[in-house]
Amino acid sequence: MFKKRENVATIEEGKLLSPKFDGEGLIPVVTTDHKTSEVLMIGYMNSEALKKTIETKEAHYWSRSRKEVWHKGLTSGFKQKVVEIRIDDDQDSIWLTVDIGDGASCHVGYKSCFYRAVPLGKINDSENIEMNFKEKQKKFDPKKVYKGKPNPTKI
Repeated sequence: MFKKRENVATIEEGKLLSPKFDGEGLIPVVTTDHKTSEVLMIGYMNSEALKKTIETKEAHYWSRSRKEVWHKGLTSGFKQKVVEIRIDDDQDSIWLTVDIGDGASCHVGYKSCFYRAVPLGKINDSENIEMNFKEKQKKFDPKKVYKGKPNPTKI
């Protein structure tokens, strides 16, 4: 689907997209908000998801739990409109800059999937490290939006 990876020089300095997918056919994707540069989520794409993202200008990812390509925001209505796609030097990770309007990217209902902060400093009890919520309000109620659909997070 994409240019075959032939040598380091063309991968690192060439003009042709030649992504390196891992053994499971996936490439990691960091997604940030185009207005704030806030990290919204980390996901994965397979070649089909990357192709659909490029063609539709809306983010598509590979769901590792459901084993399928998913169009981000199709159910919630908070689609990620792609502003820019960048690929790193050795073409084995992707950075998406997206516009989510006043929406959210987290299936839990927050704007960002990174809505909690881990405190820094001495650890007295590693089984009871209390995190701090950085986002105080959800953008949507997942129970209403997903109406009984299975939780994408597996324990």
